[in-house]
Amino acid sequence: MCGIVGYIGKEQAAPLLLEGLSKLEYRGYDSAGLAIHNGTDVEISKCKGRLKVLSDLTEGGAAMQGSLGIGHTRWATHGAPSDTNSHPHINANSSIAVVHNGIIENYLKIKNRLLEKGYEFQSQTDTEVVVQLLDSYYKGDALAAIAKVMTKLDGSYALGIVFKDRPEELFAVRKDSPLIVGVSETGKFIASDVPAILKQTRDVYYLENGEIVRLTRNEVNFYNSDLEPIEKEMKTVQWDISAAEKGGYKHFMLKEIHEQPKAVRDTINPRIRNNDIVIDELNMSEEDIKNLKKIFIVACGSAYHVGMTGKYVIEDLARIPVEVDMASEFRYRNPILEEGTLTIIISQSGETADSLAALREAKEKGVKVLGIINVVGSSIAREADNVMYTWAGPEIAVATTKAYSTQLAAMYLLAMHFAKVRGTISGEQFDHMLQDLRRIPDQIQSILDNGVSKLQYIASHYVAVKDSFFIGRGVDYTTALEGSLKLKEISYIHSEAFPAGELKHGPIALIEEGTLVAALLTQEDLYKKTISNMVEVQSRGARVLAITNEGNEEAAKVSEMAIYIPNTDKHFTTSLSVIPLQLLSYYVAVGKGFDVDKPRNLAKSVTVE
Repeated sequence: MCGIVGYIGKEQAAPLLLEGLSKLEYRGYDSAGLAIHNGTDVEISKCKGRLKVLSDLTEGGAAMQGSLGIGHTRWATHGAPSDTNSHPHINANSSIAVVHNGIIENYLKIKNRLLEKGYEFQSQTDTEVVVQLLDSYYKGDALAAIAKVMTKLDGSYALGIVFKDRPEELFAVRKDSPLIVGVSETGKFIASDVPAILKQTRDVYYLENGEIVRLTRNEVNFYNSDLEPIEKEMKTVQWDISAAEKGGYKHFMLKEIHEQPKAVRDTINPRIRNNDIVIDELNMSEEDIKNLKKIFIVACGSAYHVGMTGKYVIEDLARIPVEVDMASEFRYRNPILEEGTLTIIISQSGETADSLAALREAKEKGVKVLGIINVVGSSIAREADNVMYTWAGPEIAVATTKAYSTQLAAMYLLAMHFAKVRGTISGEQFDHMLQDLRRIPDQIQSILDNGVSKLQYIASHYVAVKDSFFIGRGVDYTTALEGSLKLKEISYIHSEAFPAGELKHGPIALIEEGTLVAALLTQEDLYKKTISNMVEVQSRGARVLAITNEGNEEAAKVSEMAIYIPNTDKHFTTSLSVIPLQLLSYYVAVGKGFDVDKPRNLAKSVTVE
């Protein structure tokens, strides 16, 4: 989850590295550092805190001269945030510098062995064992030393490496943590993610597991773990650089909330042709779809909530049994994956470590895997049997919004397509749903156009809330999960989500005067039951906020405030009801004075288990 940038070329490295790190700060922001080869020595500057502290310390990079360097922005795993634990890490005589993203699972074993050999360690990080191992194996052949170190490391890593006695070379390697190589007219780059180098180049190579790259000012050489040269195809990034900038918005999160109509439209429209749903990348025949016996949906965080929605929608429409698993638990329960099973992996980044492990578990057991991914060329995208891309564009804010909405759209498309092929919905129902599906982007836009000021007003009433609960039934429960997560992620208000009917089985004991209860009511056949739950908590002092369909006046009578969303097919309501919840969380967090793009203890693209 840390961010890595490296550069070798004609320009001064430090300012470029700082600029690149600023685009990766969503990956970690508790400390940052640079290692710059000045032609004679490797100079290190690193510190605890946001990237601005490092920028001020180095005068925007001007205080560190040299055209070869590596940079890092950290999300702490091993060792608390501190100057010492910050990257880059160096060996005793400062002849090797390393930056690392990932986790070295066997670092204690390696560290103890190195301590026995007389090595001394300065930090509490797992990363320091890498640089000390390199020191022990380096005899003048950098590639050989790196390859040897790779055989000793268990876990995940992307490494950027600089050697003092090699002022014209930059090295990098990856295993289960993302790393790309960029090529521009003025130099070569390594980076954890595209935004870091997008201002400099769109020409990139994607490193595969176990690959090493050696960069000079004029060459890019790739090797496998046996140090055999390999050829790789250069790719061109299609993003516009403005997509990775704030564009006048105060925060990336607010910008990305407002980008949802376009993102959902871009995901839906190419797959609707001649009043039908055509998913070319699915690569499943009608016979394959009819023979499906079970679907596993595996994901983490907000993507898991998408999977929960997908379960309701796919089971109701296509009548296929669906299990939804948290990716971090999928492998450990030894899932039964039989013939006729489809595993769907949902991930924005396509690099989520637990989801990637679940993918490999499913493939190892011979089950077809479909990835629903946003980042083209990511690890999950490359390893899945087939990929359904969500065209959300770059998502920078840690708290996902537009990626979540496009994943929902992908779920709807799949459910409707499966249902039509299997004959479990009528042609008339399909046509009606298709009309509603096409309207979703415009309906999201109408909520954004007409509801922002009201949401700001509502949020101002809940800034001081200490505890909150989100409740709903059916797909409203899955929306409640996401609304609760958003609020806790960025406002740090204690929040939980429950099926509304479960309140009386324990959670209602926690309701007291002033507790916020956000109640979702978009399923008309369940209105009365959820309203009863709202009355139950209101009578115990809760402040009830209702999110419901236009025309449901009963909800307003039993709530402190009510938010109305446009009417749509009952299977699609999550796409609309989540928008006010995103805005509510955003404005509550802003009202509390927090940096919503960089919530504490969290980072984007969770590439460690």
